[in-house]
Amino acid sequence: MESSVPSLASIENWPVPTAAAAVVRADGTLAGAHGPTGQRFALASVTKPLVAYAVLVAYEEGAVDLDEPAGPEGATVRHLLAHTSGLAFDENRVMAAPGTRRIYSNTGFEALGDHVAKATDIPFAEYLHQAVLEPLGMTSTTLEGSPAKDGVSTVDDLVRFAAEVQAPRLLDARTVLDAMTVTYPGLTGILPGYGQQKPNDWGLGFEIRGAKSPHWTGASSSPRTFGHFGQAGTFLWVDPDARAACVALTDRPFGPWAVEAWPPFTDAVLADLRAGA
Repeated sequence: MESSVPSLASIENWPVPTAAAAVVRADGTLAGAHGPTGQRFALASVTKPLVAYAVLVAYEEGAVDLDEPAGPEGATVRHLLAHTSGLAFDENRVMAAPGTRRIYSNTGFEALGDHVAKATDIPFAEYLHQAVLEPLGMTSTTLEGSPAKDGVSTVDDLVRFAAEVQAPRLLDARTVLDAMTVTYPGLTGILPGYGQQKPNDWGLGFEIRGAKSPHWTGASSSPRTFGHFGQAGTFLWVDPDARAACVALTDRPFGPWAVEAWPPFTDAVLADLRAGA
């Protein structure tokens, strides 16, 4: 196909061994793709939006309630999804009362996986497969350990997920709107790799751009942009104002190269979309 997003080819200039990227419009059509989109990459924290989606399926199925106790004392499923349970980043230690600080927590997402597994009596990796991956045809995606960071997938598969988030079939559209709306607004916290943000806005499993600066999306990304990036050099953003989503996967860990490369890349993608609209 002829890409309407020529800037995707600029991933060739990234200082990484391998990269693949694609843009999918809100109507589910592929606007463009570049690189080995069928190659499996470690997702790192881009795993979290997939996991959050499975938790929301469990909520709609009645297996869990967003406001039932989960994680540390006083915390709920909603707190865990929104990184406000008070749990530390990577250890089972409580650092704040639930709902008072935005503490990005891998431990919290591992607690979510355990909670859903107990509620459904299905190992979480299998629940994720049944609830999200299989229905979306994400045949190359697996969870190979922690629900916080051990997903493996392809750009082709994540395009299917990004299309789903923009036009939900597995969830009620109102549930997805809640997931991309700021939960517990006004909370300060550290965005890994980008320092303290006031506020550090998150929805339910999705980071929300808001007015954050610096940020891994573009200067022209709308404040409503939501998504996630991963320490494996990966990202997925959805910009409702642009009516499109972008996925990029690499095999070089996140670092200064990504801080430098990603925002202008996103701005170029958004400019291509505007030009082709």
